Parts: sequence; structure tokens; C-alpha cells
Amino acid sequence: MPKQNADDGHRDFPGRGLLINVLRVFHIIGLAGISAVVLGGAGAAGSWGALMLVSGLGIVALDAWANPAYFRQAKGLGTLLKIALVLLLVLWEPGRMPLFWFVLAFSVALSHAPGRLRHRILISGGKGL
Repeated sequence: MPKQNADDGHRDFPGRGLLINVLRVFHIIGLAGISAVVLGGAGAAGSWGALMLVSGLGIVALDAWANPAYFRQAKGLGTLLKIALVLLLVLWEPGRMPLFWFVLAFSVALSHAPGRLRHRILISGGKGL
């Protein structure tokens, strides 16, 4: 049964943390595969990209459900940008190398930024989107 924190509107359910961690494992496996494609010339960019996309969308869906303000915050908007750039990386072979390094650096910077930056509301509005 979902529970809601009345103070900030966040929601949770038992096992959400475990589910996100499992999705992160698959997401990192996809990243390793994309890295092999970009850096080592291996094939199957579409397969690795699909694994990253599906696992990443699962993480985003859980985060957005738990935090109704997610897509108004820097981390949510940054994640949408990352999804678009990874799709471009998979589809646009000549641009893979620079996009790969940009997305990698952007992802690390965003996920390790202080909470006051990641959670900053960039789009004002009511609850939800």
C-alpha cells in the first residue's frame, strides 16, 4: 500500500528502493554495452541503448511517481535531456563519441550535484507536472 509524506508530497511503497536498485544495475550494464560500442567499435548499439532506455524509463517512472514535482526539478528536466541525447547517440553514429562523453559527464555532474541544485524547481506550477 503506497504511503504519502504529507510534508512534501513524496510517495513510497515497500520495495521501491530495491526495485530502483535492480533497474540501476541493468542501466549500468547498458552503459557498459554502449561504452563498448562507442569506445571499442563493438556492435549492437540499438540493443544496449534499448536496455539503457527501458531501465532508465523505469527509474524515471518510479522517481516521478514518488516525487510529483520531479519533472519541474533540475534532476527531472536533466533526465529528459539525457534520454533525448542517448537516443541521438544510438541513432547518429558520427556523433557518438562526443555525445557519449558529454552525456557521461553531464550524468555524473547531475547525479552528484548537491541536493539543493538537483531538487531546485526550474518550472513553477502546481502539484505534478
